[in-house]
Amino acid sequence: MSPEQLQNKFPWINTEGVALASYGLEGEGWFDPWCLLQGLQRKIQSMGVVFCRGEVTRFISSSNHMETASGEEVTLKRIHEVHVKMDHSLEYQPVECAIVINAAGAWSGQIAELAGIGKGPPGTLQGTKLPVEPRKRYVYLWHCPQGPGLETPLVADSSGAYFRREGLGNNYLGGRSPTEEEEPDPGNLEVDHGFFQDKVWPHLAQRVPAFENLKVRSAWAGYYDYNTFDQNGVVGPHPLVVNMYFATGFSGHGLQQAPAVGRAVAELVLEGHFQTINLSSFFFSRFHLGEKVKEHNIF
Repeated sequence: MSPEQLQNKFPWINTEGVALASYGLEGEGWFDPWCLLQGLQRKIQSMGVVFCRGEVTRFISSSNHMETASGEEVTLKRIHEVHVKMDHSLEYQPVECAIVINAAGAWSGQIAELAGIGKGPPGTLQGTKLPVEPRKRYVYLWHCPQGPGLETPLVADSSGAYFRREGLGNNYLGGRSPTEEEEPDPGNLEVDHGFFQDKVWPHLAQRVPAFENLKVRSAWAGYYDYNTFDQNGVVGPHPLVVNMYFATGFSGHGLQQAPAVGRAVAELVLEGHFQTINLSSFFFSRFHLGEKVKEHNIF
């Protein structure tokens, strides 16, 4: 859409600095992540899946040594038992397994380390870590009596600020990802309200003048499973821990991509190869090879 078309469609937007806007007419929208997760969990439980809540503390594996074509000696591992510390207990439960899928989100890097991934000499495949770590992000809920109406879509501004309506009472939900220099301490989930005041609100008010008069009503913090290498997902098996598969590192895009990733990993496990869509560009080996998968046009 041109700035003129954008202004005609949404008169509440200030088009200053806008050269072009993208507006999805179909197949796009927003959803409640927690409700979607609960719906998926309940469905698969009805199909016989059993959930066990606990903390993985150890992997028991067997090893085989081999030499590559280049003469490098490598160790292949296969996990056959996982120790899980149960909630509200000092004991662990040993769980025998044929396959381990590391979908531990922000903590998947720690889980990979428990399996010995990244503990070899630097510069080698054995010494290549899973570059996924927790990054704290804030979400704010504010009220604005004169804010945009019911036709308001999810808006992502070029500044990185985003918002959408929340319900029918002129409440809005949104935020902005910090720059590298602004990254908050991930050691806790405390909300920095000054970040909204200084780094989010000015961008919102510049794009939507009605937001000059808003009041933050609540806020919370959560974690991204942030891939420090290229901010894209890690999908598929580890080349040396041969029965550990990854589905992690999506850096804030995970729930949008989850249905496709879930199918892809299921195909690898059951069929040994991708069938629906080839996601091999997201293999772990790219970290060792230095082959980044960059997405430059995503918010």
